[in-house]
Amino acid sequence: MAASASSSREDLAPYSGSLDTYEFPTHRLARVMRDPSKTPLVLVAAGSFSPITYLHLRMQEMAADYAKFNTNYELIGGYLSPVSDAYRKAGLASAEHRLAMCQLAVDESSTWLMIDSWEALHKEYQPTAVVLDHIEHEINVVRQGVDCGDGTRKQVRVALLAGADLIHTMSTPGVWSDKDLDHILGRYGAFIVERSGTDIDEALAALQPWRDNIHVIQQLIQNDVSSTKIRLFLRREMSVRYLIPAPVIHYIEEHHLYEDDGAGSTTSVDKGKGKDESA
Repeated sequence: MAASASSSREDLAPYSGSLDTYEFPTHRLARVMRDPSKTPLVLVAAGSFSPITYLHLRMQEMAADYAKFNTNYELIGGYLSPVSDAYRKAGLASAEHRLAMCQLAVDESSTWLMIDSWEALHKEYQPTAVVLDHIEHEINVVRQGVDCGDGTRKQVRVALLAGADLIHTMSTPGVWSDKDLDHILGRYGAFIVERSGTDIDEALAALQPWRDNIHVIQQLIQNDVSSTKIRLFLRREMSVRYLIPAPVIHYIEEHHLYEDDGAGSTTSVDKGKGKDESA
């Protein structure tokens, strides 16, 4: 499958930024609320994205619908935050490639999603709580929240978006500390997308202190596409068309990614704390 003529070499170049030149992306962040009686919301998905799939993008849309119809939140933007290379997960392409693929995916398909490169650009591993702190600081401290349209500004609620596997790791003794759980689920909260074959009720029972801040989103159309499966297909030279965005396929071909799964280590730095590549 050769890249189409519409994908130029410049479009398929690896990400070239650094922390020295980093700027927090706000170009798709709503400047003014439509309904100032609601609570402004920003969703943050942190993960490997190696490579990004349509499920990663679809999860954001499911969460947007859930917030619209089931909460008093008004969604004003969303972020994908790829992990740094220090995460050392099997099949983890370098940050310059994962950032580029994520950017290609949202450029093609979304009007409200943005890629925050801050986490990926660090040489050191950044815990999920630190990533949420960073984005919350950029929005609510640096930019003082969002304009309500009447001259006042309102603080934005930043929340983690993840798959059901995250809740299972959070409910497993010894994987997360109570301090980390309280910081993520207590201060920020989470939107969790259910997954076929996953018993989320049992996991939630172990997280009762934070249950009011955990929003469970039913996956009405089942989708179990994962980055792991995509890499397997690619190693076997099978088609991944319509499983991941076309520009991402072109990028993978251009840079000969995932021809083997030797990138990264087989050991995860933090036992999967919020970084499940399969969403």
